[in-house]
Amino acid sequence: MIATMASEWRKITTTKMWWLLALVMFGYMAFLGAVLGFSLTQSTEPTGPGMGGGGVPSGLEAAQATYTVGASLGYVFPLIVGALAMTGEFRHQTITPTLLYQPVRSTVLFAKLAVNLGLGLVYGVIGTLGAVIGAAPLLGTVGDGLYLDNGEVWGNLIFSVVSLAIWAVIGVGLGTMLTNQVAAIVIILAFTQFVEPILRIGLAAGGDALDLGAMSESAKFLPGAAAEALVGSSFYAASGLELLGRWAGAAVLIAYAVVFAVIGRFTTLRKDIT
Repeated sequence: MIATMASEWRKITTTKMWWLLALVMFGYMAFLGAVLGFSLTQSTEPTGPGMGGGGVPSGLEAAQATYTVGASLGYVFPLIVGALAMTGEFRHQTITPTLLYQPVRSTVLFAKLAVNLGLGLVYGVIGTLGAVIGAAPLLGTVGDGLYLDNGEVWGNLIFSVVSLAIWAVIGVGLGTMLTNQVAAIVIILAFTQFVEPILRIGLAAGGDALDLGAMSESAKFLPGAAAEALVGSSFYAASGLELLGRWAGAAVLIAYAVVFAVIGRFTTLRKDIT
């Protein structure tokens, strides 16, 4: 197992893709942090009564929503990195020597999951740090303060890193199910940037309009919403969308990772591979 994990780690670190995506993620999160920080500090609308109140957040809530923007909008990066770990094997036909080196396919899958969990932690730190660096100057100068001495904020930051790490694991499972690299990336981009945000807003609004509590509740179980629940704050929650509790969100997010990995193991990795 250790040798297989070391082999998987070398596959990642001997290419440029992982650090190029990490660099783009850092810049993108810093940009979004700055934009969101500027928007919140310049707003003159009254704040809602706490996170999820529907008003414009300020003070502590603004810091939480801004610093954790990676969990709301940046998780596409570790998700893609995780997917590439498996789809790249099929795209470049390296899956055959990989399985010749380690014929126990469950071991190969577990090694990829473990290694990408570690890589996801790196992405989590990079993305969260980028958001803080982008937002802090504005929150500290024209906002209500940095709130970096607040224990609740630090809890949000830590769980932001954890949630982004789990997204990398989900990516491995997804890439195991969808071995076509182009298809996997297209589906990831479409779902994370368009489908889920529209579903979350639509289900919540539709449930409220039709007085269907189950419809509104279902939005909380989408993977992005579960990740934000684990973090404990998000841009969407600050806008009025409700979340599950932290540990319920963690359970849902981990369940997605486990289900995708199990499906991939007993579909793709059960077939004959040449």
